Amino acid sequence: MNRITHQNFCNLDCHIPPHRSKELSHSLAQMEGVTPIFKALADETRVKIIYALLQEPNLCVCDLAQITDLTVSGASHHLRLLKNLGLARSHKEGKHVHYCIHDEHVKIILEEALNHCNHLPR
Repeated sequence: MNRITHQNFCNLDCHIPPHRSKELSHSLAQMEGVTPIFKALADETRVKIIYALLQEPNLCVCDLAQITDLTVSGASHHLRLLKNLGLARSHKEGKHVHYCIHDEHVKIILEEALNHCNHLPR
């Protein structure tokens, strides 16, 4: 991949010194794991599943399928993706697999997104 040098952007004096620009560029590397989470949450069905799990922890696949108007297979697909990304977790109770959100971070992400939406002008 070709790197674009600082001089390719502009001929004006930049607001931050080149060393600070380099520091910021390197700090972006820690954001690499964030994109898949936002991609998963870009799907309305998955957001509804997470929200349902916030309202009622410990739901089985059948319950989530009914709540979200999906087939059991469709709900399982979404739950598998959420689980693989660390947004949900599961445990088995007899023949049923029950799901809940993974941790408080997932709750905060969704609550803050909802708060942001409620503060946007309509």
